[in-house]
Amino acid sequence: MIETPLLSLGAKVVVAASNDEDHPPENIIDGNTNTFWMSTGMFPQEFIIRFAELTNVSSVTLDSYNVKHLKVEMNTSQNASHFEFVAAKELKLTEGHLQTNSISLNRTNATHLRFLITSGYDHFVSVHRVGVQK
Repeated sequence: MIETPLLSLGAKVVVAASNDEDHPPENIIDGNTNTFWMSTGMFPQEFIIRFAELTNVSSVTLDSYNVKHLKVEMNTSQNASHFEFVAAKELKLTEGHLQTNSISLNRTNATHLRFLITSGYDHFVSVHRVGVQK
Protein backbone atom coordinates (compact mmCIF):
# COMPACT_ATOMS: atom_id res chain seq x y z
CA MET A 1 0.00 0.00 0.00
CA ILE A 2 1.33 3.44 -0.93
CA GLU A 3 1.12 5.90 1.93
CA THR A 4 0.29 9.56 1.45
CA PRO A 5 3.06 11.78 2.84
CA LEU A 6 2.04 13.07 6.27
CA LEU A 7 2.93 16.61 5.18
CA SER A 8 0.20 16.54 2.53
CA LEU A 9 -2.30 15.41 5.20
CA GLY A 10 -1.63 18.53 7.26
CA ALA A 11 0.69 16.88 9.80
CA LYS A 12 3.56 18.90 11.26
CA VAL A 13 6.70 18.19 13.23
CA VAL A 14 6.14 20.42 16.25
CA VAL A 15 9.14 19.36 18.37
CA ALA A 16 12.55 17.95 17.47
CA ALA A 17 15.45 17.52 19.90
CA SER A 18 18.02 18.33 17.21
CA ASN A 19 17.99 20.73 14.30
CA ASP A 20 20.45 20.81 11.41
CA GLU A 21 19.51 23.36 8.73
CA ASP A 22 20.67 20.93 6.02
CA HIS A 23 18.50 18.12 7.45
CA PRO A 24 15.45 19.73 9.11
CA PRO A 25 12.81 17.78 11.04
CA GLU A 26 10.19 18.45 8.34
CA ASN A 27 12.05 15.94 6.14
CA ILE A 28 10.58 13.15 8.30
CA ILE A 29 7.07 13.77 6.95
CA ASP A 30 7.74 14.72 3.32
CA GLY A 31 7.40 11.09 2.13
CA ASN A 32 10.86 11.06 0.52
CA THR A 33 13.41 8.59 1.92
CA ASN A 34 16.23 10.55 0.23
CA THR A 35 15.68 13.45 2.67
CA PHE A 36 16.11 13.00 6.42
CA TRP A 37 16.40 14.49 9.90
CA MET A 38 19.66 13.81 11.72
CA SER A 39 20.39 13.81 15.43
CA THR A 40 23.23 15.74 17.04
CA GLY A 41 24.76 12.69 18.69
CA MET A 42 23.34 12.60 22.21
CA PHE A 43 20.54 10.37 23.49
CA PRO A 44 17.69 10.39 24.02
CA GLN A 45 16.47 12.13 20.87
CA GLU A 46 12.83 12.85 20.20
CA PHE A 47 10.43 14.32 17.72
CA ILE A 48 6.70 14.95 17.92
CA ILE A 49 4.30 14.87 14.98
CA ARG A 50 0.95 16.67 15.28
CA PHE A 51 -1.95 15.68 13.06
CA ALA A 52 -4.39 18.28 11.72
CA GLU A 53 -7.18 16.51 13.65
CA LEU A 54 -7.71 13.50 15.89
CA THR A 55 -6.54 10.59 13.75
CA ASN A 56 -7.05 6.84 14.07
CA VAL A 57 -3.64 5.15 13.66
CA SER A 58 -3.30 1.38 13.50
CA SER A 59 0.46 1.36 12.90
CA VAL A 60 3.44 3.55 12.05
CA THR A 61 6.24 2.81 9.62
CA LEU A 62 9.67 4.27 10.29
CA ASP A 63 12.55 4.42 7.80
CA SER A 64 15.73 5.21 9.72
CA TYR A 65 19.44 4.57 10.03
CA ASN A 66 21.40 3.54 13.15
CA VAL A 67 18.37 3.68 15.50
CA LYS A 68 18.67 0.96 18.15
CA HIS A 69 15.77 1.46 20.58
CA LEU A 70 12.59 3.41 19.88
CA LYS A 71 9.54 4.25 22.01
CA VAL A 72 6.27 5.61 20.64
CA GLU A 73 3.88 7.64 22.76
CA MET A 74 0.64 9.45 21.93
CA ASN A 75 -1.88 11.93 23.21
CA THR A 76 -5.27 13.23 22.17
CA SER A 77 -5.00 16.81 23.43
CA GLN A 78 -4.23 19.95 21.46
CA ASN A 79 -1.07 20.43 23.54
CA ALA A 80 2.10 18.42 22.99
CA SER A 81 2.31 17.26 26.59
CA HIS A 82 1.15 14.39 28.85
CA PHE A 83 1.89 11.47 26.56
CA GLU A 84 0.90 7.82 27.03
CA PHE A 85 3.22 4.96 26.12
CA VAL A 86 1.91 2.82 23.23
CA ALA A 87 4.86 0.80 21.90
CA ALA A 88 8.59 0.14 22.03
CA LYS A 89 10.84 -1.65 19.61
CA GLU A 90 14.46 -2.74 19.38
CA LEU A 91 15.53 -2.16 15.77
CA LYS A 92 18.04 -4.38 14.00
CA LEU A 93 21.27 -2.90 12.69
CA THR A 94 21.35 -2.68 8.90
CA GLU A 95 24.62 -2.05 7.13
CA GLY A 96 24.42 0.19 4.09
CA HIS A 97 20.64 0.47 3.84
CA LEU A 98 17.70 1.92 5.74
CA GLN A 99 15.99 0.22 8.64
CA THR A 100 12.30 -0.15 7.75
CA ASN A 101 10.10 -1.06 10.70
CA SER A 102 6.36 -1.20 11.20
CA ILE A 103 5.07 -0.76 14.74
CA SER A 104 1.50 -1.70 15.64
CA LEU A 105 -0.39 0.86 17.70
CA ASN A 106 -3.66 -1.11 17.93
CA ARG A 107 -5.86 1.53 16.33
CA THR A 108 -4.85 4.37 18.61
CA ASN A 109 -6.62 7.71 18.31
CA ALA A 110 -4.00 10.43 18.43
CA THR A 111 -3.50 14.13 17.92
CA HIS A 112 0.24 13.84 18.58
CA LEU A 113 2.72 10.99 18.20
CA ARG A 114 5.97 11.26 20.13
CA PHE A 115 8.97 9.22 19.01
CA LEU A 116 11.77 8.73 21.56
CA ILE A 117 15.05 7.32 20.30
CA THR A 118 16.68 6.13 23.50
CA SER A 119 19.80 4.61 21.91
CA GLY A 120 21.54 4.17 18.60
CA TYR A 121 24.14 1.95 16.98
CA ASP A 122 26.33 5.04 16.49
CA HIS A 123 26.50 8.56 17.94
CA PHE A 124 24.35 9.89 15.10
CA VAL A 125 21.03 8.54 13.83
CA SER A 126 18.76 9.64 11.01
CA VAL A 127 15.03 9.33 10.38
CA HIS A 128 14.10 9.43 6.73
CA ARG A 129 10.35 8.88 6.77
CA VAL A 130 7.44 8.25 9.10
CA GLY A 131 4.23 6.88 7.64
CA VAL A 132 0.94 5.88 9.26
CA GLN A 133 -1.68 3.28 8.48
CA LYS A 134 -5.17 4.29 9.53
